[in-house]
Amino acid sequence: MSAIRLLLPAVAVALTAIALAACGNAVPGNSVAAVDDEGPITREQFDRWVQIAAASLQPPGAEGASPVPRPPDFAECVQARREVTPEPAEGQEAPSEDELRQTCKQEYDALRDEVLQFLITASWIEGEAEEQDVEVSAEEVNARFAEEREASFEAEEEYRAFLEQYGYSEDDLRMRVRLSLLQQKLIEKVTEGTNPEQISEDDIRQYYRENQQQFATPETRDLRLVLTEEEDEAQEAKEALESGESWTDVAEEFSIDEQTAAEGGVLTGATRQGGLEPALAEAVFSTEEGELTGPVESQFGFYVFQVQRIVPAKQQTVEEAADQIRQLLSGQRQQEALEGFVEEYTERWTERTDCRAEFIVETCSNAPEQPEGEEAPPGGVPNQQVPPGGAPQQVPPGGAPQQVPPGGAPQQVPVPPQGGGAPQQVPVPPQGGAPPQGE
Repeated sequence: MSAIRLLLPAVAVALTAIALAACGNAVPGNSVAAVDDEGPITREQFDRWVQIAAASLQPPGAEGASPVPRPPDFAECVQARREVTPEPAEGQEAPSEDELRQTCKQEYDALRDEVLQFLITASWIEGEAEEQDVEVSAEEVNARFAEEREASFEAEEEYRAFLEQYGYSEDDLRMRVRLSLLQQKLIEKVTEGTNPEQISEDDIRQYYRENQQQFATPETRDLRLVLTEEEDEAQEAKEALESGESWTDVAEEFSIDEQTAAEGGVLTGATRQGGLEPALAEAVFSTEEGELTGPVESQFGFYVFQVQRIVPAKQQTVEEAADQIRQLLSGQRQQEALEGFVEEYTERWTERTDCRAEFIVETCSNAPEQPEGEEAPPGGVPNQQVPPGGAPQQVPPGGAPQQVPPGGAPQQVPVPPQGGGAPQQVPVPPQGGAPPQGE
C-alpha cells in the first residue's frame, strides 16, 4: 500500500484522506462499516444478507424472489409493487410513483438497518470472545447445528428447499450457530460466581432477616355464604339453614352471588386482605369456626355465612425458605452482572465501530446523538419507530421464515434475565440430534 501511495500525486493522497474521513474512521471504499481489530464489513457481505433478509419477508409459498429495494430510484421494487397493487375502488386513485417509491425506500431502510446491525453484532461477538479467551470448537458447532437442523426439518428435502428459498448457504447457518454459542459462553463467563450453589448461608440468613414478610403465609378461611339484596331475605335464608336445609338448596334459592351460588355457597382460601368486602372480612375473621353468622350488611347486600375451616397463618423458617432465597439471590446477582457488562460492552464496542454515512445505525460511533430522554431502537438510526413487540428473537434479518434456521440471529447485546433462570437471549438447543454427516 505504501509503495502505491508513493506513485500517486500528492493531491490524490490528500483527496483520499478527506474521503475516508467523510465516510467514517477508516471505512474502506468497498465497505459499509468497520469494527476495530475485526476488520471491515464489506458491501458484498451486506448485499448478500440483504438478499436473504428480503427473501425472509416473502409470504409462505411465494414463488420467485421479490426484488430487493435498491436505491436511489428503487425502479424494480416500484414496478413489482405496481404489479401486485389491486385496482383502486371507484372514486379512489392508484398510488402514485412517488408513493410507491417512498414505500420501497422505507422497506429498504428497514432491511439496511437490520442487516447492518446483524453484521456489526456478529463482529462484536467475535471480538469480545477473542478478548475474553472464549472459544467454540468446530465439534461444538457441528453438534448444535445437527440438533437444530433435525428439530427444524423433518426431511432432507425440506432443508434443501429452505436453503434455496431464502438463499442461505450451510456456512451461513453454521456461522449463526457459532455466534449463538459464543454469546452463550460469554454470558456464562460474565455471570460466573452467581450460581445458586455459590450463595452463602450468611447471605441467605441476612436476606431472610430483612424480608421475613415474603415468607409468611396469612391465615385463610373456607366459607359457605349466601348473599341477598334485602335483609329480610338474608334472615329467611339463615332460618332455613338453622332448620336443617342444606347450603346447596339455600344458596340456590336465595343467593345472588353468581360466583358461589352454583357451588352451594362455597368460598375457599379467603384472606383478610384477599378481596372480601371490608364489612364481610371483618365479620369472617371475628367469627368462630362452625358458627352461623348474619345478616351482615355490605355494599352489595346482606351476607349469611359460616366458617367451615380455619388454616392458621404460617411463617416459613429460614431453613424452609433457603432454596427459594438461594435462587432469588442468584437471579439478582446474575442480572446485576449482566447489566454492568451490557453497559460497558455496548459503550466499548460502539466506540470501535464506524459506519459509512449512508449506513449509520445506533451502534456506530459516528451516529448522531440521541436527544435526551429518547431511546433509539437497537439496530436503527435515532428516532426510528420500533415495531410493536420489539425485535424478533432468534430470526434472520428481515423476518421469520417458516422454519427458523439453526443458530438464530445474534442479539445486539445480552439482556439480563428477570429473576433466576437462564439468560433470556441464549438460544436453547432442541433435544436430540446427531453430528452432521459430511457434505
